[in-house]
Amino acid sequence: MIRVLLVVLTFGAFAGGSKSDYEFINLPKSHLPLFFRRFPRLEERCLEDESCEYRKLLKSEAFKAKKDTCWGYEDDCRKKNRFSKPECPGDFHGYVKSKEAQLETFYAQADFGFVRDQIRETRIMCEPTFPHDSALECSKYLRFCRGRNIMVNFTDLIHRTEPLRYKMDVLSHGQIGGHCKLHRKRLEDELEHISPLQSWGPELRFFDTVDKPLSQGGTCDVTIDRPAFIMKIDATINMYHHFCDFINLYGSLHANLSDPYGFSTDVQILVWESYTYDSPFAETFKVFTKHPIADLKTYAGKVVCFKNLVLPLLPRMIFGLYYNTPIITGCENSGFFQAFSEHVLHRLKVPQRSRSDRKLRITFLSRQTKFRRVLNENALLEEISENEDYLVNRASFTYKTDFREQLKITRNTDIFIGMHGAGLTHLLFLPKWAVLFELYHCEDPNCYKDLARLKGVRYLSWERDDLVYPEDEGHHPDGGGRHAKFTNYAFDAKEFARLVAIGAEHVWNHEEYQQFLERSRRKQEKLSGKDEL
Repeated sequence: MIRVLLVVLTFGAFAGGSKSDYEFINLPKSHLPLFFRRFPRLEERCLEDESCEYRKLLKSEAFKAKKDTCWGYEDDCRKKNRFSKPECPGDFHGYVKSKEAQLETFYAQADFGFVRDQIRETRIMCEPTFPHDSALECSKYLRFCRGRNIMVNFTDLIHRTEPLRYKMDVLSHGQIGGHCKLHRKRLEDELEHISPLQSWGPELRFFDTVDKPLSQGGTCDVTIDRPAFIMKIDATINMYHHFCDFINLYGSLHANLSDPYGFSTDVQILVWESYTYDSPFAETFKVFTKHPIADLKTYAGKVVCFKNLVLPLLPRMIFGLYYNTPIITGCENSGFFQAFSEHVLHRLKVPQRSRSDRKLRITFLSRQTKFRRVLNENALLEEISENEDYLVNRASFTYKTDFREQLKITRNTDIFIGMHGAGLTHLLFLPKWAVLFELYHCEDPNCYKDLARLKGVRYLSWERDDLVYPEDEGHHPDGGGRHAKFTNYAFDAKEFARLVAIGAEHVWNHEEYQQFLERSRRKQEKLSGKDEL
């Protein structure tokens, strides 16, 4: 099968015995049983290697108890052993006929079932004729592809003077291809979603065969030896949109996980535009690569050979993750979104601080923008600051605020409050017991409510229209009519405090929060004991 032929690196690379042999794993502790289950030969090697830093963990009873846990897209993964535990409380309704069907629909739409279906739908588009020949395989609608020994001809770009972003004519016929048997009809059948950010169709429609094996040399000016990901990214200045890119890149790592090095950061990332990559959230790319981000200018005027290439899932796919996710009514708590959150926080080394008290950490996200500011922000914060059970913090996450420092605040927040806006995407990094309080949704009620459902955190929003006071009706700056997102608001302080109290009760009663406090208490006792000695 081509899936075997397209592995990124060979298992023989593990020969040796230094600690650095295993540093590429670098996963959250709760993900390690799933990783080693997928690669049992690596587990065996680690157990035999005294220098393996995971050896003690692999021998522990806690690890053995979770050894059957699996991500959920593996062929032999049973439902009871899945990492994900989605919930659909209440009666099922809509277009499904049972509670089981409701859960399974959510799992396929918004959880590791989505990755599973990409893998199941993957078909060979260009078939290798010998072991090290070129190869290409893609999932349905060309949403996810990966290949080996792929040629991309960027020679025409040296003559392009206009900025390249969201373009469908970066390549032309024969400027992408490989030495393999092309199933052209099969490829053309998947070109339904031709759009810059929905499919790789705009590029792969030009895929063609080359005359000789690329491994023989002489075809390309540059050869990229390390695994490479080409990304068509969304708006980098907006956290909501840019994290569509990161979420889908993470999902692509799982779809491509045919080799133990699948989570390695020794990969090249090329963004499919001529703008030099820049973003307030650029730190997040360090989760995925330790190398600088390349762009189309990097290789303009050259023919490039990619030894191992991934074309990852895209940010605006029809029925994709998470921009166009059609979440079934009544379900929440995607294990995929939780795993993404844990993966990012772990690799960026964002700690969850233990506590010596039961005070709830409340973060109020203060907007410094022209619209959607809270006119009586000080009065609202004074109202809840009087409660001795709350520790209230006002945060302003500007483009100059270090993103890792933002995440340190978010990960240690119990109730996150803010007006409708991209900053609420921080909910992805709240603890499991947390509450997102979207102070006012500005007549766009489902955006962050749905994202909160995916992450599995409680969602609250303003309930009484008679107790919210817009500055005016709002007018779209492009000359449109009334628009609730383009004005500012004041809120009744007592009603605000009442809603915060509802969120507080949720946190205090959450089993995960109580367990966290117990772990904090034991840690404090242990530290106190050491201090006494």
